[in-house]
Amino acid sequence: MRSIKHQILYFPEAKTRLESLCELKCDTSIDSSYFYGLVSICQNIQRLIIVNVISKTNSGIAKLIEVQKNLKYFEWTDNFYDDFFNYSPYKEIFLELEKKAGFLNHLELFFLCFEGFDFTIMQGLLPKLHNIKTLKINEFDFIDESILKTLVYNDLEILNIDYITINEASIIIENSGGHLKKISLKPYDSVYYEDNFSENSLNFIRRIYENCPLIEYLSLAFLPSKNHFIEFEKLLQVCQNLKSLLLITSNFYMQRTDEKILENREEILKILIKSAPTNLREIRFFDEFNVSLEEKIIKI
Repeated sequence: MRSIKHQILYFPEAKTRLESLCELKCDTSIDSSYFYGLVSICQNIQRLIIVNVISKTNSGIAKLIEVQKNLKYFEWTDNFYDDFFNYSPYKEIFLELEKKAGFLNHLELFFLCFEGFDFTIMQGLLPKLHNIKTLKINEFDFIDESILKTLVYNDLEILNIDYITINEASIIIENSGGHLKKISLKPYDSVYYEDNFSENSLNFIRRIYENCPLIEYLSLAFLPSKNHFIEFEKLLQVCQNLKSLLLITSNFYMQRTDEKILENREEILKILIKSAPTNLREIRFFDEFNVSLEEKIIKI
């Protein structure tokens, strides 16, 4: 629904047809009055997808969210280029979304973070997502550990977060209900800047094989150390449903010669050949991963 010039509720048979509307995709350039017009007849929307193209609050969208009786899927994507804000364009909408949090099983958010962004709107929403199955967020720096520990998602199946530390991800996984099938993270900054990365990445691997027996898609960051190799192999042996694996390894914290780096990479391949589950069909490596595939490596 974009660039509407007339109130659609005045169209012939609009009320009859719109009462059963279950999915709506729109952008925030549409005047609030059009959403207010939908409020009285469209109260059973289950999937709401919003593209935020202007840096102003749209109170009509907030009102439309307020009247929904069974909102299950919510997606919000920022797509604007304003650099200056003197208020939060999200507050009104996300306060209403917070009231519907218990119904949601899919939440997907892509924010363009700017100076002065009010992250507190998310701190009220996330702990109330009791029935969430899919959680996709591009930014997670706004959650402190005390709030993080209150995020209990017993039905969570897909966790997809761009900017998150290994430790934060471990806490969410530990508080999940054992149904996770996909963990897609981008902890690249953690590899270089997270405190206690060695211990945190070990803990992360353990949380996976202890809490995610159904995992199918996984991104995994760790150091190429003996302890990490042991835990990595245990993960492969336990998580037999694994289909796709992205490995992010780093020598940043370790003094290694080129020869030792190559040796570590060969060790990873040996572990994969020996212990990878039969369902594993895709293995990806972040950054360069050059090895010498000599006969002695592949003959285990």
